[in-house]
Amino acid sequence: MLGYRNRNHFFRTYAIILSAAVMGFFVRLVKFDEFTAQAQVGIFALSILLATVFWESLRIVNYWLNKVYPFERNLTGRIIIQLLIGSLIGLAIRFLVYWFGEPHLAFKLDSLFVAATWAIYAILPVGVNLAFFTTYFIDRWKDSLIRAERLEKEKSQVQFDNLKNQLNPHFLFNALTSLNSLIFDNQELASQFLQQLSKVYRYVLQNKDKNFVLLSTELEFISNYVQLLETRFQGALKIRFEIRPEANEKAIVPVTLQILIENAIKHNIVDKDRKLLIEILTVGDYLIVSNNLQERRNLETSNKLGLENLKSLYKFLTEKPVIVERTDDRFYVKVPLI
Repeated sequence: MLGYRNRNHFFRTYAIILSAAVMGFFVRLVKFDEFTAQAQVGIFALSILLATVFWESLRIVNYWLNKVYPFERNLTGRIIIQLLIGSLIGLAIRFLVYWFGEPHLAFKLDSLFVAATWAIYAILPVGVNLAFFTTYFIDRWKDSLIRAERLEKEKSQVQFDNLKNQLNPHFLFNALTSLNSLIFDNQELASQFLQQLSKVYRYVLQNKDKNFVLLSTELEFISNYVQLLETRFQGALKIRFEIRPEANEKAIVPVTLQILIENAIKHNIVDKDRKLLIEILTVGDYLIVSNNLQERRNLETSNKLGLENLKSLYKFLTEKPVIVERTDDRFYVKVPLI
């Protein structure tokens, strides 16, 4: 089945050829009552043979030209060459019919009908080749869409990785600053803080190249992360969880929660007089991270691309979108569970 895309394409093609032969059989029954039943059957079998030779010749020429003279080399020249070869094949088959078939008929064919058949044999290959051209360009268009989508996904993944890489040094700097203070004030708490910090970075290193982790795994990691933050902010930050048990078996992109929590802290005031409350809960197939709004007026380090990168990445992983909503007093990010 050289040149056929698959077995179904092969059988579909020959179903069309058989249908055309059957149609021709009924046309002859109506127009040429001079033919005997035996002659009708013989011509029917011959028409299938000629249609097969006609189709396979055009298809093999198309396949061959794709190898030796592809469209990318010279689009106009390729189309003209293939159309000319196709018409010559059609006329050659019509000549064979004229030379070996018509002299054996018991009656003379109408001259107008004969002229029409010559024209049809010359023009029909053009239609077949146009179908080949259309199929080729549709396939190339589909391939370009797939490549564009793959490149967009890779771009989103790179942007997301860059976001994580920017977050980690920023978080590490703040964590080490807090640790330095704790070493002098409370050595036992400093030791606990350091252990939690090592667990956080162990998780990041183990899962940074994974597309998904279980929500239960992400929550186990984020519990250590939350303890670090609550120690660092000393009562000015509160993070509350409300996770349905069945949601733990769903998946999520690693460090999604870390990014959303850091995003909330980055864009809002966090102090003892204005406490920041972050709520993390599951509703249906979504994980929702929300916080009360007490926005910082000046935020020099924000490029406002964090959530956009997260949305772009999830777009390629699930049909459900990342939803960002804002009310007068709260900010919500809804992440689909996979």
